[in-house]
Amino acid sequence: MLALGLLSPVAADALRSGAAPQGAARASSLVVETTGGKVKGGSRTGYDQWLGIPYAATPAGDRRWTAPRAAAKWAGTRDATRFSDRCAQNSGWDPGYEKIITTEDCLDLNVYVPDGTRGRVPVVVWIHGGGNTGGAGQDTDPRKFIQQTGAIVVTVNYRLGALGFLNLPQLQAESEDGPGNYGLLDQQTALRWVRSNISRFGGDPANVTIAGQSAGAGAVCDELASPTAKGLFARAVIVSGGCNLQSAASGQAQSQAFVRQVGCDSAPDVLVCLRGKSAADILAAQKTAGVSPSLGGSAFPVNPAVAVRTGDFNRVPVMLGQTNSERGLFTFQNYDYLGAPMTPATYEAAVRSAYGANAGKVLAEYPVSAYGTPGEAWTAAQNGSTSYTRQQLIAALSQWVPTYAYEFAESDTPHFTSIFLLQQKSGTARDFPFGGAVHVDDLGYLWEYLGQTLPYDDDQLELSRQMITFWDRFAANGDPNGSGTPAWPAYSTSTGEMMSLVACDTSPAGNQAPAACSRATRDFGEEHNLGFWASLPS
Repeated sequence: MLALGLLSPVAADALRSGAAPQGAARASSLVVETTGGKVKGGSRTGYDQWLGIPYAATPAGDRRWTAPRAAAKWAGTRDATRFSDRCAQNSGWDPGYEKIITTEDCLDLNVYVPDGTRGRVPVVVWIHGGGNTGGAGQDTDPRKFIQQTGAIVVTVNYRLGALGFLNLPQLQAESEDGPGNYGLLDQQTALRWVRSNISRFGGDPANVTIAGQSAGAGAVCDELASPTAKGLFARAVIVSGGCNLQSAASGQAQSQAFVRQVGCDSAPDVLVCLRGKSAADILAAQKTAGVSPSLGGSAFPVNPAVAVRTGDFNRVPVMLGQTNSERGLFTFQNYDYLGAPMTPATYEAAVRSAYGANAGKVLAEYPVSAYGTPGEAWTAAQNGSTSYTRQQLIAALSQWVPTYAYEFAESDTPHFTSIFLLQQKSGTARDFPFGGAVHVDDLGYLWEYLGQTLPYDDDQLELSRQMITFWDRFAANGDPNGSGTPAWPAYSTSTGEMMSLVACDTSPAGNQAPAACSRATRDFGEEHNLGFWASLPS
């Protein structure tokens, strides 16, 4: 929109309020001087971009499993028109991830700046999802977000899997900071790079929003609870993720199993053995002995779940929510996609494994006979328990900070890129009852996920515009409200009111213009059967 000489809603609100722009215009040159050296970016329609800027040194060889260190400075002008390599990870179903990636030289970030940037504008730092084992900053193409809002967007790579989260006593002996959470420390280092450099691109280092989805959303909450992240961001967005880090003991148990799997358990020096393994060996071992983030060191001393309950966290405004069928994706991914749809027996086994002493009550509340398939029963139960956990998180945060909760409820949406492409060639994917908008479906409404433009109808495009407007305002001042959008009340446990994000169903042959039909609602608890889940013993 700025490229057309129009103002974003935030910019227009600022002008109406008489706010004056701060600072000078960003230099029009594509060459920017950073703390590491000069970088030359590229120009696109409506924005400029700088890709593959190192924010930390390569964590390979002897630097494997060490806290991130400053990247070496470079002479001359560094080309920043191409993405760096993604961090090492196994293959997956997302486009571009068909083969394993073994690169460890990957701690880089990307900066996207809208045309016409003047003063110091809001900055959104996006932390990608992928289960802490996959993904990269380049998965997020923020062009439509930037063009509509005028905000700067930064996307980040960070270490993944065993390379990012190994936790061993030997590593603790080397340094208390890092074991169990190297990837999270990478993200903090990237945020410090933003604080030091973003003003050179026209951004405001005092107005940074950290945002992430899935594992990236969990990372946002981890940073909320981190004492060493204080002052690095002014707001937080948690998209389809929770607040929990496993204990150091649990992380070490996982890591010991990994060490055995990779064949270093009997080595005279375990770390020498591990650092001598190829990235391919590491990735092969983590397929059967995965490693997840865990607590430890001065950066992550407290479980975020405890921190948000007690108020012992970096208190900034928070926006958070989910899709209305979060777990439909995982039912498909873990069963039907593998050619083994759930049977009544596997459904019962899954319920007993997931819900333990409460399994009998869950089976009675969600009987297979009430659903078309056992998989649908499993999705419904999982959606209920996940929604209850999320509502508890929303309630906890709202006791301490302004909290804006939502559910993406556009059930007729084209599914996100990977599922959409599968549906073009697989009847199993086309016919699967996902149960609504699934995990990741909402990202395409904010930016082009994996660089793909999906076939949204005109009402859905209006929903996209509305969602970006909400984010624009929240990133600017911590409140998504403003003219031209439905009122979005801050969450209160007394009302449980949340924003339901949904497109209208306008007749193409009618006289009405396409529109979004989002509204604040108190129906979340009833729609997800939260009364039942609240009744279960914890």
